[in-house]
Amino acid sequence: MTTISRILAIPFIYLIKFYRFFISPLIGSNCRYSPTCSQYGIIALKKHGVFKGLFLTSIRILKCNSLYKGGHDPVP
Repeated sequence: MTTISRILAIPFIYLIKFYRFFISPLIGSNCRYSPTCSQYGIIALKKHGVFKGLFLTSIRILKCNSLYKGGHDPVP
């Protein structure tokens, strides 16, 4: 992963942290997965950078609904 990709990931990590601390408490915990979707997003962005991290996080958020079983789903 390049330095540019890491730098570009930083605003998205802070956006997820903002969601976790200010918005999530208002709507409650609804995630079916472990780690939660927000934790998954932060890990994916730190591990894979902005492009692959956002892709993996988007797929995960799309799967977080009643059609999928949930459970343990670590970042690849």
